Amino acid sequence: MSMKWWTAYSSSKGEGKGSASALRRRTAGALAVAALSVALAGCSLLPDEPEEEDLSMIQLPQISKKPEYEVTTKTLETKVQASGKIMSTQEKTLYFTSKNLDGKYLKTLYIQIGQQVQAGDPIAELDVEDLKKSLRGQELSFRQAEMEMKQTLREKDEMDPIEFEQKQIAFEEQRQAIADLRQDIADAVLTAPYAGTVVSLSVQEGMSVKAYDPICIIADPSKLVVAGDFSRDDLSRIAVGMEAVVDINTVGSVTGEVKSLPSETNDNGQDGGGGGQQIERPEQYLLVDVPDLPETVTRGTPLTVSVVVNRKENAVVIPLSALRTIGARTYVQVAEADGTKREVDIEVGQKTSTDAEVLAGLTPGQKVVGQ
Repeated sequence: MSMKWWTAYSSSKGEGKGSASALRRRTAGALAVAALSVALAGCSLLPDEPEEEDLSMIQLPQISKKPEYEVTTKTLETKVQASGKIMSTQEKTLYFTSKNLDGKYLKTLYIQIGQQVQAGDPIAELDVEDLKKSLRGQELSFRQAEMEMKQTLREKDEMDPIEFEQKQIAFEEQRQAIADLRQDIADAVLTAPYAGTVVSLSVQEGMSVKAYDPICIIADPSKLVVAGDFSRDDLSRIAVGMEAVVDINTVGSVTGEVKSLPSETNDNGQDGGGGGQQIERPEQYLLVDVPDLPETVTRGTPLTVSVVVNRKENAVVIPLSALRTIGARTYVQVAEADGTKREVDIEVGQKTSTDAEVLAGLTPGQKVVGQ
């Protein structure tokens, strides 16, 4: 009976141990699941990691390739340019010249702009009534002086020689004063020196006039010439006979040649006279002879004159943008056929606004690199 109990007890005890072991395993599994859940829940609270950038879509910057130019030949011209206008080869500024008439008022103006005049026609007249009145008084006094001089001549042999000489000098002075006054009155009327057209008028009746103040300009409209106002530096490069291109604003371009250079005159053009206004003359400008001026051109038409001061046929040229300098050194970068580049020293001739002439160092067909 005791054997039966032990056996029963052993069997019951073995079953109890197995149940406890299984319970522990289940408990550990449940704990592991709970811990995993907590861990996963905690990960969901962390910020999202940034996505990796797709570098394949980024384009790397390209290094710009400098332009290349071929060395060529062409006709190279250097020009100097100035503004100008159409003038007449026969035109004259008229003015009063007597200093004794300074401040006199313009009494009568006989002309107007565009009027045709003939040689000797009156242009303007000053008010010299005061001079005319003075002349009448001096002439009466001179008649008395003439009678006295006749009496002096009768008594010459009885007079002291010095006294006679003094009376004779006084008589001649009085006669010269009358002659001068008559001349001043005559000079108060300005006349046309030759036939022409009044192209400019600077005064009006009632104005006070000084010697050498411009009154008007008379010109022969049939004798026209191109006049250019060049700087002194440009004039030093120009010679008579050089080719000129004239760009007339209302017509277009015509060609001619330099006829004459400006003459050296004083700046105010008054030939040493008084007055402050400038008197224009064709001689003050560079004149260009254009054989066939368009018929529509008139005196005063504005224009531009370009004179070719240097021309070379078949000149070897490169663009100015390919020219490089360091100190006194002038060079270019030559692009070879295999893609390499090398520096070459060159000698430069004339330059224009776009090109430079190469005298030595390059040959046509080579390529140079721009900057």
